[in-house]
Amino acid sequence: MTYCIGIKLNEGLVFCSDSRTNAGADRVSTYSKLHRFSIVGNRQLMLMTAGNLATSQAVVAQIERDLKSDTAFNISKAEYVSEIADYIGELGVKEQGRYASGGPGAGFNAEATYILGGQIKGQSMELYLIYPEGNHITASDQYPFLQIGETKYGKPILDRIIRPETDHETAMRCALVSMDSTMRSNATVGPPIELLFYQADSLSEPARYCKLDEIDPYLVDLRRSWDENIRTAFDQLPSISCLFEGDG
Repeated sequence: MTYCIGIKLNEGLVFCSDSRTNAGADRVSTYSKLHRFSIVGNRQLMLMTAGNLATSQAVVAQIERDLKSDTAFNISKAEYVSEIADYIGELGVKEQGRYASGGPGAGFNAEATYILGGQIKGQSMELYLIYPEGNHITASDQYPFLQIGETKYGKPILDRIIRPETDHETAMRCALVSMDSTMRSNATVGPPIELLFYQADSLSEPARYCKLDEIDPYLVDLRRSWDENIRTAFDQLPSISCLFEGDG
């Protein structure tokens, strides 16, 4: 299992992903799930993956081969990010088809899900969630974030904090708290954590990027501070005794 978050702000796009691919009793494996494709000055694209690792690796490899071979359509030729979302959806469906019922590996779950975001010169930023079936949805003003993988544990903080006008530093901290909440509740999600911010219209500039391991001082301090403050907030909730006044 995995957990990835994509956030669309007025300022830019935030991406956050874990790197755990296996968390058995005697083995923990990691693999980067955040992939970047850049044509400086023309387009910046980020792709996060969840689900079957073989499928997502094959899709990423095909994207790279098509770009290198300059095929009739590749990520360098799209006018809109939505066209690239369609293309990735088609690649995913094709790869999953190798394991369709009756073929090699029948019954094997080859599904993978993706979050694609970025900007092409002359266009606005776009952010999409691409389903295993190949179709996709985009982030909205009401819900300017998308999640894939183990989504339920980290969603409440995103619902409460993230708005299009949220500044990127707040959104990045929120993404890390969302990730930490998920790691605490599900052992199949784990570090290293990758965090990236693409500033709107910065097609010629590198995105801000960092990778945090489990004992990274900032991550440790963030976790400690969040725990302490959430306990303080809980202790300050109204007393429940007022509900029972007059009993007996």
